[in-house]
Amino acid sequence: MPLKNLIFVLFIIFSTISLLTVFKFTNISSPPILLPSPLLSNSCASTNSVPVKRLPHVSHIMKPYARPPEDILSLKEHQLLKNFITHKAPCNLLFFGLKPQFLDLAIFNTEGTTIFLEDDFEKLRTRKLKGMQVYVVKYHKKASEAYELLKHARTNPACTPQEGLLHGSHCKLALTGLPGIVCKRKWDVVVIDGPRGDRPEAPGRMEAIYTAAMIARAGNTTDVFVHDIDRMIEKWYSWEFLCHENLVSSKGNLWHFRIKGNSWSARFCSEAPPLIQ
Repeated sequence: MPLKNLIFVLFIIFSTISLLTVFKFTNISSPPILLPSPLLSNSCASTNSVPVKRLPHVSHIMKPYARPPEDILSLKEHQLLKNFITHKAPCNLLFFGLKPQFLDLAIFNTEGTTIFLEDDFEKLRTRKLKGMQVYVVKYHKKASEAYELLKHARTNPACTPQEGLLHGSHCKLALTGLPGIVCKRKWDVVVIDGPRGDRPEAPGRMEAIYTAAMIARAGNTTDVFVHDIDRMIEKWYSWEFLCHENLVSSKGNLWHFRIKGNSWSARFCSEAPPLIQ
């Protein structure tokens, strides 16, 4: 074999040996690289987080158990009452309905007399403030009876403001079982936000609005506030017994009437109330 060919053959042999040595060394010193499979990645993630199928959906929690919050005064409605009571205090202050917001307002009248009339026994367990009294009141008329009761009041002489006394009244709208202090005292401010009256079968506010109108006309000048005036019953009965002509201000769904007492008129309103058929 020529020398040139022999050198070429030896070069091939040594090159092959060198490559085999390098490959063997690499396999020994370097661990195998494992690429994570999709299954392995999902499994690890699930050990560090709640599985998607076990995450509760918010709407599924809220819908069966959520109660609509009790109707409360908006910020501007609360501010209207707060400003007025603060300006009027100390005074005789009467609430139809007992709410936490009203307790806050009663603080501004601690030197006066504040009375709450409430039909919900659960609300009667509340802190007492100086000058504050709470009485249970029983409402007999359902909200669904509002229209028939309004017709009754328009045609029954016993429902006119001339009757004056509530205890012996034969008007179906009169709250005849109120404590004597409520009927005898001259009230400066009356707030009507009870009973709830938010369902046809629930007690409506017809009796509260009529009784407040009678109380106001037996006094000197009484400021009457009616909440939830966006509801039909509150609006009807306010027009009928508190009168649009006496409306002095409003904020949101809170109307403010000023009633002059000691009137011997046979009508609540000097102007005819809106026709309701």
